[in-house]
This record gives sequence, C-alpha cells and structure tokens, in this order.
Amino acid sequence: MLEDEYQLDFFYENGFIRKQCSKCGKFFWTRDVDRSTCGDAPCDPYSFIGDPVFKKNYDLSEMREYYLKFFEDRGHTRLERYPVVARWRDDIYLTIASIADFQPFVTSGQVRPPANPLTISQPCIRLSDLDAVGRSGRHLTTFEMMAHHAFNKENEEVYWKDHTMELCDELFNSLGADPLAVTYKEEPWAGGGNAGPCVEALIGGLEVATLVFMDLEQSGQGNILIKGDQYRKMDNYIVDTGYGLERFVWASKGSPTIYDAVFPNIVNELMGLAGIEHELDNSEYANILAQNARFAGLMDVSEKANLFQLRKQVASSIGTTVDKLSTIMEPVENVYAITDHTRCLTFMLADGIIPSNVKEGYLARLVLRRTLRKMNEMDIRIPLSEIVEMHIDNLPEYPEFGEKLDVIRDILEHEEKKFADTLERGRRMIRKSAKHYKSAGEKIPLSTVIEMYDSHGIPPEVSKEAAAEMGVETELPDNFYSLVAEGHSRAEAKVEKVFPYADKVDKLPKTKRLFYDEPARMEFEAVVLDVFDNHLVLESTLFYPEGGGQPADHGTITVYDDVLNVVDVQIVNGVVVHTINGTEDEFHLRKGDLVIAKVDEERRMAHACHHTATHIVNDAARKVLGDHVWQTGAQKTVERARLDISHYKRITQDELNQIELIANRTVMENQRVTAEWMDRVDAEKKYGFKLYQGGVPPGNRIRVLKVADDVEACGGTHCTSTGIVGPIKMLKTERIQDGVERIEYAAGLAAVRATQKLQSYLDQSAEALRVLPEHLPSTIERFFGEWKDFKKENEKLKDELAHVRVAGMINDAIDIGGIRVIASLVPNADAEELVKIAGELTREKDVVSILVSDAEGVKIVAAAGNDALIAGANAGSIVREMSKVVGGGGGGRPNMARGGGVDPLKVNDSLECGVALLKEQLKVA
Repeated sequence: MLEDEYQLDFFYENGFIRKQCSKCGKFFWTRDVDRSTCGDAPCDPYSFIGDPVFKKNYDLSEMREYYLKFFEDRGHTRLERYPVVARWRDDIYLTIASIADFQPFVTSGQVRPPANPLTISQPCIRLSDLDAVGRSGRHLTTFEMMAHHAFNKENEEVYWKDHTMELCDELFNSLGADPLAVTYKEEPWAGGGNAGPCVEALIGGLEVATLVFMDLEQSGQGNILIKGDQYRKMDNYIVDTGYGLERFVWASKGSPTIYDAVFPNIVNELMGLAGIEHELDNSEYANILAQNARFAGLMDVSEKANLFQLRKQVASSIGTTVDKLSTIMEPVENVYAITDHTRCLTFMLADGIIPSNVKEGYLARLVLRRTLRKMNEMDIRIPLSEIVEMHIDNLPEYPEFGEKLDVIRDILEHEEKKFADTLERGRRMIRKSAKHYKSAGEKIPLSTVIEMYDSHGIPPEVSKEAAAEMGVETELPDNFYSLVAEGHSRAEAKVEKVFPYADKVDKLPKTKRLFYDEPARMEFEAVVLDVFDNHLVLESTLFYPEGGGQPADHGTITVYDDVLNVVDVQIVNGVVVHTINGTEDEFHLRKGDLVIAKVDEERRMAHACHHTATHIVNDAARKVLGDHVWQTGAQKTVERARLDISHYKRITQDELNQIELIANRTVMENQRVTAEWMDRVDAEKKYGFKLYQGGVPPGNRIRVLKVADDVEACGGTHCTSTGIVGPIKMLKTERIQDGVERIEYAAGLAAVRATQKLQSYLDQSAEALRVLPEHLPSTIERFFGEWKDFKKENEKLKDELAHVRVAGMINDAIDIGGIRVIASLVPNADAEELVKIAGELTREKDVVSILVSDAEGVKIVAAAGNDALIAGANAGSIVREMSKVVGGGGGGRPNMARGGGVDPLKVNDSLECGVALLKEQLKVA
C-alpha cells in the first residue's frame, strides 16, 4: 500500500507523529513523542486491565447508545440491526461484519444505501476462533460491531479519510481517553474482492476499532499489490468502520476478562452452578485471570502447544506451577465458553436459525453441541434453555427475543434429547470403526473424525474417548471446531448453466416480458430477432422461462404454414430463448419474420395455481408452526407442488390439517394477488428480509409479490386472486434432511384429481372389507386386533408343535464322533419354526441340528450346542454350503445360522452336503 495513502491532514493538524514500531516494523501515528511501539499486541501488552482507559465504566446498553447517539448528533442516520443470519445474501450464512449488511449490491454501487452516512450496531457471529473462546480472555463468537459508513461516488463525496479520523479521535476524547495513549496503526485491508488502506485504533494494547477506506477492487490488470493480489481503483469508495462494542465495555471497566465485563451476572451464576468460587474482589484470584488475559493477548491460544506456553508464562509471573494453574484456569475457561456460546445461540435461534446438518443450521448445531459437551464436563445440570433465558433477560434492548422464548425452549429441548441419543449411538459406531484401524495399526484419521461429526453428529471428544477405550489413537487437532466452522461458513458457489450460444445472445436486446403485464393473455404476435440451431429469440414474449422452481411454459409458434412446438424456454442475461422441437433445417424461420405464438394455457394455469398455492401454504405453515419457518426450496409441476421449510421436528397430522384449513380459508377469501416492481431499499424497509424466502434476486429493482400475508421477491407467474387457485389438498410430509420438512400438495384441478384418487382408495378398501367407508377405521381396528390374537395363537401352536417334533427327532439322532446329529426334512415349516426347533434341540450341549423345509422354496437352519462347538462344529459354514446346493445363499454364527434356496428337488442333496461337511469339521472319516 502506498505510503501517501496515510499522509492525512488530520494527523498533521492534530499533533501526530508517524513512527515505525521497534518490534513489528509497522508504521503508526501517535501524539506521544517518546513512544516506540505501535500499541498493538504482541508489541504492547494489555495495560487497561485494572486501569480503565475511559472516564467511567459502561455496560453494553449504555455504550451502544452512547456510540449511536454520538454519530447521530454528527449527521448519521441510525439503522436498526440486521439479523445474524445473512438472509439478503447467497454467498455467506452468518453476518460477519457491519459492512456485510450492505454487500454485495450497495458496496458495488448497484443499489443506493438505506441512508448515507449511517450508523449501526450490528450483532455479528464469527466462529473461526471458536477453540480460543474462553481461553484467551478476549475472543467471542458473537459480538456487536458498532459502525459508521459513508458511501461515496465521484462528484458525490459524503466524507472520506480525514473526517473519519476526526470522528474516531473525537469519540475517544469524549469518552475521556488519554490522547497520548491512543495510536493509529497503518494496516492495509483486503477481503471479499475489495481492499483499501486501513487504520487500526489502539488503546491500552487493545485494538478497539478498524477504519477501512475501501476504494480498490481485485483485478488482474490492477497496479496495486496487496497481500499477493492485484487491485485497481473503484469508481465508488466506502468508509467501512468497525468499533468493537464489547471491547469498548471491557476497556471502560478494566475487568480481568472480556467475559466478566460483558455478562458478569451470567458468568457468576454459571460459576456457582459449576462449584467455582469466582471472586473477582479476591486480588490474588483476579490477578491470575488478568495475567492470563494479558499474556493470551500476545499469542494464539487455540492450540495446546501455545496454551502450554501461556500457562508457563502466567505460572512464572504469579509464582505457581503449570499444573496448579491449569487446575484453576480450565474450569473457569469452560464456564466462560459456555456463557459466550449460549449468547451466540440466543441470537441464532431468535433470528430464526434451526439447528440442522446443513448451512447456517450446521453452525448453530456446532455451537450448541460444543456447549452441551462443556456443560457435561462442568456438571452444570440445568436445561440449556435456562441459560439462554438469562441472556434474553440481560438483553432488554431486544424485546423480540422474549417473544420467541417458547419456540427457543422447544428447539433446545428437542436438540438436547437428540444429542443424548447421538452420544450413545456414536460410541458404538466409533468402537466399530476403531477395530478396523487397530487391525491396520493406524490412527483414526482427521477425515474420519470430521465425517463422524458431519454425518452423524458425533463430537470429536467422544470419538477420541471411545477409540482410546479400544486402544486406538485419534488424529485430532486442537482447533478442530474452528477448522470445521470455517469450512462451513460460506455457501457453495452456484453452478451457472452455460448456454451454448451465449456470445450471440449477449448481442441481442433484452426481451420484453409480456407475461408480467398480461398474465391472462395466452396468444401474441412478435418479431424474430435471431435463430440459432433450434433456438429462437423474439423481441417480446408471453412464454415464461424456467426459474424460481417454476418450469418453463410450452406451446406453439406459427410462421407461414409451419406450426412449431416450443418445448423449453430459458432466460440468458435478460434475453428469453425459446427451444423448438426439431432442428433449424426442419423449419423456415428468418430474422425479421412475424410469428404468431400461443402458450399452452392448461400447463401455464396449473403452474400459476401451484406457484400461488406455494405462497399460501408458506404463509399457513408460519401461522401454524411458528415464525421461524423459512422456505429452503420449492418446485411446481402440473400435477403437484412441494415446499421445503426449516422446522426442528416432524410435522404432525394435526398440524398438516391446520395448514390445509388455513390455506383453503385464504383461497375462499378470494384475496387479490398483487405484484409491483419496487426499489430494493424501499422494499426491504417496508417488508424486511422475508422478501428473500425464495432466493435473492439481483438488481436495484425487485418484483414484490403479495399473497395473503406472504410477501416475497418473486419472478413467477401467478393467479390474479387467491380464489382462482381453487382447492388446496395436502398430500404428504416428509423429512428430507435434518431440520428441513417437505410439504407436498396439489392445487386447483390437480387437487380435485388427487382427492378423487384418495377417495377411490377408500372405496376400494371399503368394498374389499364389505363395509361403508365411514366404518373403515373401526373395521380395520377390529381386524387388526383379531389378527394379533391369531398371531399369538399361531405362535403358541408353533411352540407346541416344535416340542412334539423335538421329542421325536432326538430319538432319531445319529452319532458322529460322539456328537448327536439330527439332519431332517421338516415339511411345510417356515423359517421361524425351524429356528424354534433347532433352538430346542441344541439346549442339549452335544447336539447339532441340520433342518430343511420345502415350504415356499427351501428354508435351511442349522444350530450347534456348546460341546459340539468345542468339537469344531460351525453352523454358519454348514448353512452356507447347503444353500449353494439349492441355488441360494445364507450363513450366520457358528452356533446358529439360516439360509435357503429355490430348488426343492435338491433338498436331500443339500442335507447330505450338510452332514458331510459336519463330519469334516468333527474330523470323522
């Protein structure tokens, strides 16, 4: 980064000197002529612990309000926070910074900012340092980034570097910071394809603010090199600041750790539940925590090697041993982590994230299960929801959290039960896997540990413990959770369809889409703009191109005497491309031809009904299941539609019935369906981010569709009123993945056909049972009861028959090497009868039974008593070979096995084979 970027009038006019740090070599600005270090860790240790840097201490609410009002008073518009789940973006799952609220559309210049300049205190979640939380004294998973932003364009500058620095310095001064203690360190910033000069604001050894001047974009032709990548100047330039709310509070209090500064009451409550005397007024104890945080500020403590070095330094400074220090610190660090993680979960769940094994739900479950694991270690025996409720009580500025407490409790209770089941199942799976690696003389590799966690939810600690019980080591890095979280923090890049004639399409004007303006019209005339292979572009069209889970329209295009079938429609960069059935040689179309086109009305209306029904069902599902419901996918066809929604448990039949009732009530109210193109910012202000249930469309203007109480950005075709949709019939629900429920339904004529089909099943069943349909439930219940009684009686008879047969068989046993052998055909017996007889026979320790039945093919069962097993008998091998003789397969344990085949004519050959093999096993000639 060029040195000139930091030569600001602000510095020179306010008595700052530019210096080079004697330790790290970075440049910084200071008013202190005697200072030689930059003020950042590890060049400077924390000096604010026990010696606050501001004139008074603040809690979170007070500091947040002070900051926002400070910038409001200086011409900034205060914005409400955005959710911690980045619903307005499709590239990341969680809101990781205040600037993320305005990416990508505002920062790229496509969309105007919601205010300019603005100020916000944005809750953010970053899990990249998950393993350091609690240990370092400063790391948090959830933090609020207080910020002020200005979005500048050429000839439209709001303010830039000098005024940004003035505001920052004035804020410090207003808080009572010593001007000589504040340093501003030069540190180029890059991220997300952008870059720019950056100034880090430091006080007391703590970085409290980052001031980024984002004016570069990544480009192979750029002439500015930052961190190995080339950049060039952007047309717009953005003030992107971030002030750490929690760090400001910590610096104002001078507490031993950030956790004691930010949520002292919850820390104390959990310390008590864990049996820890957390007495910060005990100077010796407080000094241990303070020294730990000071030294931790100088290093990365996510790995055990570094953690051990930290322990050594702290132990040396306070005159104790590493072991004694670890005994004190490890429980305290676990409680700090539990406190932090539960606040993270409070924000996640309150903002609608459902724990699952995909996307943002994966990250929520990662934090949740790490918390439960630590609670188990600390023997904290209260429901997780109680700690979350403590946080909600501690966050009165977020009243919406309390309104969602019942759902949050339900989610957490459900997750705790699931986790307990996972632990039990997981230990069995790991032991089984460990046998394989033990026989190969290998450790369980990290890839297997991650697979066990990703696919089965088994925590790495459980994998390690269960494997150790089998004498197998596990490859497990100290920063496992951070690695896993980082790998799941970004959405997979979408695979864009590559249209084979994209170069030709790019030269054409965007198609006028008539289907939005005239949804009821099905026939139109248009001029041909281009033809390539069997693809046709018209200057305007009523044909809807595939998109938003809605299939493309079909229909016909008539030119001269040719009637061409349209079998697909796609949109490529705003140009609608119609695919004709056949090749260019088979029809005679030229540029400039006037064609008559007709959309298949039945297909279009079926899709429109199902698409409108999808919005109705989504709205009904939220009303029945809760406001956390979020659309994760949808698909519409002619016969049915499906909607995938986030939900933490299975949808019951009663709930599905309620959804169906509410959906049909909406249909009968015949509410008008409205669609309007709106400025994106205006739409977000009016309707919030639920606009993006069906995805995030690009551009400054979005099409906002309102169906009943459901409002979404949607580009599909729809009915003009809910009444046109017709009846909506729920067909089924299923869980397609953990945390995602699928609802299938039919609308309009498709619903009538589906209802008729279901009725035909009822009629056929009633006819078969010779009763009226309304008597089916009681009749089936009676039949089922009688069937169970018959089954019990049948089992009883089989047992009695087995006893009778056993008595006769024992008398017919032959002696082979001192072992009594029964090899017999049991006519018409099923496999279960053979097993019962064989079990009875081998109660005698010196008996081997080889039984065959010719009922429905060939059934084979063999069993061996204990003495026979010692002598070498193996029922599994016997059954395997006998089954081959009758054209089948089988096997089992040495004491009991079963099998069979398809050739009853070889039953005797099979018995002879079994006896011969037994003689070999018993070594009898």
